[in-house]
Amino acid sequence: MNKTPRRGRRVGSPDTRAQILDVARRRFLEGGYQAVTLRSIAAEAGVDLALISYYFGSKKGLFGAALALSANPADILARAVEGDPATLPQRALRDLLITWEDPEAGAPLRALLAGAVQDETLAHLVKEMLEREVVDKIAARIGGADARQRATTFCAQVAGLIVTRYILRLEPISSMSPDEIVRTIGPRLQLIRRPAAITRSRGRAVPQPVAE
Repeated sequence: MNKTPRRGRRVGSPDTRAQILDVARRRFLEGGYQAVTLRSIAAEAGVDLALISYYFGSKKGLFGAALALSANPADILARAVEGDPATLPQRALRDLLITWEDPEAGAPLRALLAGAVQDETLAHLVKEMLEREVVDKIAARIGGADARQRATTFCAQVAGLIVTRYILRLEPISSMSPDEIVRTIGPRLQLIRRPAAITRSRGRAVPQPVAE
């Protein structure tokens, strides 16, 4: 009995995985994070959509792999968001510091950050990813008035710390242990949890933290 050759898209193999990454890297850089879909990447790579999920788990997982990140900050923050909101700032900060301190994971992240500073296309891509996968999810988790503004402020403060410690290497931040940084900076990040009451001062709206 003759067997009919299988038709359809390719099944998984190391070459298929590399092909998916090649397509994803180009599509992300050309079209941006939000506009590109997993379905369109699968179609161009000639594979089943389920195969991308099998290899990379999610869109942000594919993004991290396409940019050669052994650890994706979006994944780290997504896990941190799932815990107790009361300890979210310290938990997220500690997890990010552990990742950046890791020799294997930290080097690609530093390279990505340095590249984003010099490459406008890459900077826009990282911005889109952070907005969709980090800011929006943190805002949804903390809720309340001006949640997205607080989530963005939180990310800005953490990004400033990352640049200060790992790129500029300013002292004493660069020499402090992760535990010291969490103890010093963590409490300041608690403002993420406090919706602002809008009051009027001299004819303009001024956000004021609401005491817990």
